[in-house]
Amino acid sequence: MAAPSQVTERERKYEIVAGSGVPRLVGVGGVETQDDPVEHVLDASYYDTATFRLARSGITLRRRVGGPDAGWHLKLPVSADERQELQLPPGGDPHKVPGRLRRLVRAYTLGEKLVPIAHLRTDRFAHRLAGAGGRTVATLTDDHVTGEAGGATARLDEWRELELELDPATEPALLGEFDRALTEAGASVAPWPSKLRRLVGDRVPAPPRLGKKPSAGDVVLAALHEHYGRLRRADVGVRLDAGDSVHQMRVAIRKLRSTFRTFGSLVDKKETASLVAELQWLGRQLSPARDTEVTEERLREQLDAVPSELVFGPLRQFLTRHFAREAEEGRARALAALTGKRYLQLLRRLDTLLEEPPLTAKARKPAKAGLRKPLRKAAEKLSRAEAAARGLTGDEQEKALHDVRKKAKRARYAADTVKPVYGKKLRKWRKNVKAVQSTLGEHQDTVVGRDVLHHLAIAGHGEGQNTFTFGMLHARDAGRAAELRETFTREWRRLRKGGRPGWLG
Repeated sequence: MAAPSQVTERERKYEIVAGSGVPRLVGVGGVETQDDPVEHVLDASYYDTATFRLARSGITLRRRVGGPDAGWHLKLPVSADERQELQLPPGGDPHKVPGRLRRLVRAYTLGEKLVPIAHLRTDRFAHRLAGAGGRTVATLTDDHVTGEAGGATARLDEWRELELELDPATEPALLGEFDRALTEAGASVAPWPSKLRRLVGDRVPAPPRLGKKPSAGDVVLAALHEHYGRLRRADVGVRLDAGDSVHQMRVAIRKLRSTFRTFGSLVDKKETASLVAELQWLGRQLSPARDTEVTEERLREQLDAVPSELVFGPLRQFLTRHFAREAEEGRARALAALTGKRYLQLLRRLDTLLEEPPLTAKARKPAKAGLRKPLRKAAEKLSRAEAAARGLTGDEQEKALHDVRKKAKRARYAADTVKPVYGKKLRKWRKNVKAVQSTLGEHQDTVVGRDVLHHLAIAGHGEGQNTFTFGMLHARDAGRAAELRETFTREWRRLRKGGRPGWLG
């Protein structure tokens, strides 16, 4: 089956008083004409697991008949008003979710069966809103909905709602202007993000939220839920080969591992140790794909900065062939991991842990009291790593500075975790830690870059390439590394002198 088509959907739903007319929006957001309504009868069956795993994450999956975009629709939330919609034609078994869509949501369903959970019939009256030259700005729809949800007890409902959807080419900021006009006309923003959520309502468990006086465990669990959600969203992107998705998934993995390790006195580290090891395995499976992206982009930028008279032979074509092979191998390895049983088991374990977290007695402490010590330990580990790097040279120095970078990253992640409690007090310290991390990150890029350039020079020579340029870039990277070490020394002094709570050390 062909890959799903993709579209970004920016819309907002409204409730209106029964019997009221459809607001006129001429003059709003550059609208010059509001067309008479075009009627569509839409019949949609919605699918989810029996425990509403998709709905819990704001995802909807349906098969719709009628209207100009009939077929299978998978909607993934991007923000409050924006969703990514993936579409497949309606062919095949109408009662079976296509395999392409099942695989895309595997990180959410965890292998549970997708079953029909609701049926909606909508009598839609769509008004096209056009601007100068007849260009479509948005569509305002007047929807009359009849819904039926199954389950232990059936639920029937009828309602009417307005939906304002921007054309993909329309500036997103105009949604606010339309919103003001519609609310002034008597409409009110609907409390539900979708028709399905209105229908199933309280059957979907509410996501965890921090209370006014959270415990230390509450704060850490909120961070873990956030990172887990980020991992699953990136999973979809990796499967779709979306840009930056491998990077986003690796970031989520690192943050999960770091949070488990840093706050192991609150979320029992003995219970999470094997899970941390599995997250490390997953990160390694994604590493080649991401490393290739970073290395190729950096090397091409370096090559673009070289005067043309110093670039000998078809080096760019050579790089294209080399990195195409590397990218293909890296992506194959990443997808093999994501489609395997080991990864699915990892997700199930993460899911279970967040549902039934192994909290310690310390996790019950008030947030300020319980989070202080783990954060201080992260700061102390960073300081010890910096001290261990002093006086070293060559390969030993490079390895030690890489360790400082990792400790800085963990300290920054720890600061992000406790931000709901200590945000303002840690702002300057976190900023200085991030500066150190960024500088050492660029330094590590030069280390990796020199290794890659050495490999390319050997491979290029074997193919008869003139590798002078690679040698020149290698020397430049060595010089840049020395500059970055000096920058790091200055930034470290600033970090030690910078403002931070006294208890942080």
